[in-house]
Amino acid sequence: MNIILLGAAGFIGTNLTLALARDPENCITVVSRRQKSFADVEAMGFPNVRFVETDLVAEPAYDRLLKGQDVVYHLMSTTVPTTSNRQISEELSANVILSAQLFEACAAEHVKKVVFISSGGTVYGKAASCPLHEDTPTDPITSYGIQKLTIEKLLYLYHHMYGFDYRIIRLANPYGPYQRPNGVLGAVTTFTYRALAHEPITVYGNGSVVRDFIYIDDAVRGILAIAEGNDAHRVFNLGSGRGTSIREVLDTIRRELGLEPEIIWQEGRPVDVPVNYLDISRFENAYGRLHPLPLDAGIRKTAAFLKEYYHL
Repeated sequence: MNIILLGAAGFIGTNLTLALARDPENCITVVSRRQKSFADVEAMGFPNVRFVETDLVAEPAYDRLLKGQDVVYHLMSTTVPTTSNRQISEELSANVILSAQLFEACAAEHVKKVVFISSGGTVYGKAASCPLHEDTPTDPITSYGIQKLTIEKLLYLYHHMYGFDYRIIRLANPYGPYQRPNGVLGAVTTFTYRALAHEPITVYGNGSVVRDFIYIDDAVRGILAIAEGNDAHRVFNLGSGRGTSIREVLDTIRRELGLEPEIIWQEGRPVDVPVNYLDISRFENAYGRLHPLPLDAGIRKTAAFLKEYYHL
């Protein structure tokens, strides 16, 4: 199968590429703005992976890229939730218009299926009670969530007009190997790295914020099940199905690593929804129990990777 991943050099794209490349029947094209971002995947030496360096924001050459492709994974984003409200018009233009151009090209090139990685953490907003199911009202409080939701609706529109299949995955908060521990995304990975490196950990608020954390291997396994499946539903939540507070994450890191990191407490941020975790029953009814890795085991595996990768 011919598969292309757009925005493939990030955390999810790297792990997804590695999983897809293990099947020699897959011919994979990975696309990102910087060739050096592919270093981890290139080091694996998969013969069925082709690398394309291009800035799709500046030059959306989709017709050329999508020619002969069966499945498109849409992982592109120019923003993150915590900063997306600063330049709303620019972010909407960059991400929503880009996606519309992509879907037009998918129709023109007769792509069979589009898989869009949306956001279970931001599309629902803060008014709904948890766990959040796919039919929960969507009232995002960040531009990031609005972008993801708008792209979801565009994807339905292009499917209605042109008939290509699609799947939307509202992903929770993945963590684990190949996630950059820079503090912008990924509390579990960042906190684990900082504890191992004996660097202070910054926490916004009092640690009561609750999130749904899923180990990246479980996330990829779920994404592939949805992407390759034929269930009648096209929108799926994907997470661990349980909520964990930031204080619980810190306590687990202390216990599993035997370290006492320095915590810097900062004022809470208005973009942070107090409680967010997902109902994954639709996924499990369609594809079986996910059995996500418990947080303590996930932190141990993440720590082992970080120690080796960063020589900690």
